[in-house]
Amino acid sequence: MSVQEDRSQIIDTINLYGVALDSHAWDLLDDIFTVDAHADFGPAGAVWKSVAALKFAFKDFHETLTNHMHTMTGSCVHVDGDKANALTYGDWLLSRDSAVGGPDWVGRGWYDDELVRTDKGWRISSRVCRLISWTGNPLVPEPAYEQRPVMTTHTLRSHREAGKVKYFLAIGKK
Repeated sequence: MSVQEDRSQIIDTINLYGVALDSHAWDLLDDIFTVDAHADFGPAGAVWKSVAALKFAFKDFHETLTNHMHTMTGSCVHVDGDKANALTYGDWLLSRDSAVGGPDWVGRGWYDDELVRTDKGWRISSRVCRLISWTGNPLVPEPAYEQRPVMTTHTLRSHREAGKVKYFLAIGKK
């Protein structure tokens, strides 16, 4: 398989994440993450150490919302054999009609992913998600099992300069 084919499959895997969440097709997360995936979601204020834990927590949180849309864009992918790193921007619209103060919250941030090639295709083995900015009603993302929403924002620049972004480490551009 060519590097371009690998990149295309990796981007498909990353994009499937938003589709899985927004359609509540929780079993699709098995096609995105490894069984033992490590997921550090700063905006959710939580870290999960398996796809099963992630599925449970995401279902618990997202099914309390009226609607939501996760947009993945601008993925930069570095492939090194059977491992890869990707940096992807994300926009998250969360809606809760019953929220006092307005129904919508919009967050923007990035995902720093480590992926591995498996016999079933590319899977995310580690994901770090950080919030860059947000607007709207901060009461929309209510606490749920293992999740305590955090509105702290981060700059990609400071994380890169501190050597915290694995994508930049993989391409040798700390």
